[in-house]
Amino acid sequence: MKHCGTQTLETPRLLLRPLRMDDCEMMFNNWAGDAEITRYLRWDAHPNWAYTAELLNEWEKHYAEPNYYQWGICEKNTGILIGCISLFSDSEMRTGWHANLELLGFPYEVGFALGRKWHNRGYMTEALCAVRDFWFTAVGAPWLTACFANGNDASCAVLQKAGFTYDHDVTIHRFNGAAVACRACKVLKEDV
Repeated sequence: MKHCGTQTLETPRLLLRPLRMDDCEMMFNNWAGDAEITRYLRWDAHPNWAYTAELLNEWEKHYAEPNYYQWGICEKNTGILIGCISLFSDSEMRTGWHANLELLGFPYEVGFALGRKWHNRGYMTEALCAVRDFWFTAVGAPWLTACFANGNDASCAVLQKAGFTYDHDVTIHRFNGAAVACRACKVLKEDV
């Protein structure tokens, strides 16, 4: 693999780009402050846009790192920031795979969130496919993983549409320490 960091990606309807401090208000208003959106995520809804701004300030510091992948998802026709998608190495996801880790290497996981107003339009599938293709072509990775909380049917559907298949059950921990029963899935470069 040749890590190359967060690159701007385009799809027919979306622009995926690095997030900036001045995105804090849209990020908070469109998804990060919505407890309905974050109920299945590892983090809780942000209490206010200042909290979001602090987080974005921290994220901005990492964009120079070649193995840092964090995109904001924007509608191309409006420029509105509607969600985010990231890739990260997760220690909780390093065991249990029905795959040869010696051959494939440690798993990188994709995570995403999308504002409710933009649900059921295919935006997240479009963004995920762009990130998946970037991961396989630009980075040269052989596989990509994801996990979703049991009951999160929307994320399950998005992952299936992007070619991910179920691999095993796993328990992950939210940032507050709470254990969450999840389903782990994967997509191999050779299967896309």
